[in-house]
Amino acid sequence: MAAMRDDVPVVVTGLGAYPMRGVAGPELVREAVTRWLGLVVADAELAPYLIGVDRARLAGHLALTLTVALGGPAGDLVRPAAGAWRGLGLTEAQHRRVVDYLAGVLRELGVPAGTVTAAGRAFADEAGS
Repeated sequence: MAAMRDDVPVVVTGLGAYPMRGVAGPELVREAVTRWLGLVVADAELAPYLIGVDRARLAGHLALTLTVALGGPAGDLVRPAAGAWRGLGLTEAQHRRVVDYLAGVLRELGVPAGTVTAAGRAFADEAGS
């Protein structure tokens, strides 16, 4: 749920209210994740990895990590989302393609290049989490 405080969008979670000082609000994150998952599902090599996966839960994990990568709330919220793609058993090349899809979606949505790079890094580095 998003609200405003002192002209700064605020995300309200079960843990409290956090200012969204980054470039993205919940609507942009939701749209990005929807488009991103659509690209992965349409990819004949990647789609089989999603068979039997709870896509709503995966989308939630992705949205949480993306929110943090785009300047949203951090801290304990990031731990459950770490490794969302890595847990599917993708090869390194497949994982890079998934991250490339994210970068493309974010660019299409008008996210600044530096922020796209930071978001890609957040998902590229999820192996270490």
